[in-house]
Amino acid sequence: MNKKSKIYIAGHNGLVGSAIWKNLREKGYTNLIGRSHGEMDLLDGAAVKTFFETEKPEYVFLAAAYVGGIIANNTYRADFIYKNLQIQNNVIYESFRNNVKKLLFLGSTCIYPKESPQPMKEDYLLSSPLEYTNEPYAIAKIAGLKMCESFNIQYGTNYIAVMPTNLYGLNDNFHLEKSHVLPAMMRKMHLGKCLHEGNWNAVREDLKRRPLDNVDDKSTTDEIISALNRYGIFSGHVELWGTGQPMREFLWSEDMADASVFIMENIDFDDLKKDKEEIRNCHINIGTGREISIKDLAETIRNIIGYKGDIRFDSSKPDGTMRKLTDVSKLTSLGWKYKVEIREGIGLMYDWYIKELLWNTEN
Repeated sequence: MNKKSKIYIAGHNGLVGSAIWKNLREKGYTNLIGRSHGEMDLLDGAAVKTFFETEKPEYVFLAAAYVGGIIANNTYRADFIYKNLQIQNNVIYESFRNNVKKLLFLGSTCIYPKESPQPMKEDYLLSSPLEYTNEPYAIAKIAGLKMCESFNIQYGTNYIAVMPTNLYGLNDNFHLEKSHVLPAMMRKMHLGKCLHEGNWNAVREDLKRRPLDNVDDKSTTDEIISALNRYGIFSGHVELWGTGQPMREFLWSEDMADASVFIMENIDFDDLKKDKEEIRNCHINIGTGREISIKDLAETIRNIIGYKGDIRFDSSKPDGTMRKLTDVSKLTSLGWKYKVEIREGIGLMYDWYIKELLWNTEN
């Protein structure tokens, strides 16, 4: 890529895409294009076809996806497999049809088996059954990885798949049911703190920005309390799913973006396939190689937010896979390493969350 290359970031308003857009801008790339969901629905094959034929991007970051946490993955199984397959198929095929020079497909480390050896190497893909709760999403991401790999083998394209670990950062989704574990936990404790301190103005400002179901800042106090209670938020405690024992790895979204741009600038598919007789598992894990228990994560978030109530784990709810740690030796050998530690990242994320609420209050 050169600084004037035409680069399309699919999903440029989301957690992943916005971080990639910011990184590219900071590195001096000037010809970036993106489309909001309102401007182009990536599920609409005809709309995607028209976009590629009109814009003719040279490089593509496929960061758009239908995502969520363990509850959403287990509940909306059809949505997770159908929507992600459709988005991937549309963007990858139109990239091929319109001679895109290089594409980066962003997947997830949920592609690895539930009982995968730890840390998880790229070669452990498809070695045993997946975690049941997010199996449809994982299958969609494996299909995207294999689609890139197969186009490369058959047509000589240069499509690279990367598998980031659990991401968090600015522009994250903070829905208490459909988001990932870290932002949902952060928002729960923020609202729990507001309830604990009797700060109803802050509760209403939060719900004005992000309503819970049909409950917002205009709802009655009883309606708000009922909605918060449904999501495990009470005046004296918050409830979290599972036992708190699972170990997880987390990556700051801007580190992920930096790794993605580094790979697009420096790594080609030929560098990854090498001289393998059977070409497979050419994807790259992106992570830190460090882990923390969900219980310790909750305590870290509590300390940063200043939440004084109790944290209760509901062991009747599933934990998911007990340990998920990526082996990042392939990416390290290629010359990239993460920078932001988990405590620093959570602090940055919560500062952004509060500033965004204040900005919405003032505007």
